[in-house]
Amino acid sequence: MSGRLEGKKIVVTAAGQGIGKATAIAFHNEGANVIATDLNDKTLADLNKEYPDITVQTLDSTDNNAILEFVKTLDRVDTLFNAVGFVHHGSILECEDKDWNFSFDVNVKSMYQMCKAILPLMVKQNGGSIINVSSCASSLKGFPNRFVYGTTKGAVIGLTKSIAADFVKQNIRCNSIAPGTVFSPSWQDRVNQSPDPVQAKKDFIARQPMGRLGTAEEIAAMAVYLASDDSTFTTGTTISVDGGISI
Repeated sequence: MSGRLEGKKIVVTAAGQGIGKATAIAFHNEGANVIATDLNDKTLADLNKEYPDITVQTLDSTDNNAILEFVKTLDRVDTLFNAVGFVHHGSILECEDKDWNFSFDVNVKSMYQMCKAILPLMVKQNGGSIINVSSCASSLKGFPNRFVYGTTKGAVIGLTKSIAADFVKQNIRCNSIAPGTVFSPSWQDRVNQSPDPVQAKKDFIARQPMGRLGTAEEIAAMAVYLASDDSTFTTGTTISVDGGISI
């Protein structure tokens, strides 16, 4: 541990598994006071058992009333890491209204609500860093069968840039990370649900120029940089951590 985040208070969403969990742990290992939130009690309990110093809080990031009640318990937030996300499979022809609405609620509205609730604390303390997880499947690049997912993740990039522009004078930075395909429980679920899991796994790996999937820890390493004082001149950016897939 180098202590790059020593003394910082950080809120992480979707911290029960995957990128959210790896990032919560990375923040903790760098000395931050981490509040890990997730809708899943069990995964949070597992995280807390492994890392007792990480505070866990059950939270549905799509429930604005729950978010507002949660934020009342906070005295300050130095970094907000928004990792909640859902991947819908299909083109526009396979995307029904319910799929569109659910994807936007989870992938965009959750970040809007979390940012809106926590930004007043950052304004009051004259500083902060917001990090939103977007995707290389977004305004950066189109992917087959990622219609509404790519649309929502493009919206996350727009949301990020708008917040960065509006609050740059208040010393508040807002950036997004655009991962490529990352080995995670949600990725494994998508593979298992495919008609041919073995071929699906090969296809995911084959489309990555490096010939491998990314790791959640590699995304977390970028998040540590954006949460730290090393990135105090960086705002409004989308940083691809994607193994070259968006080149």
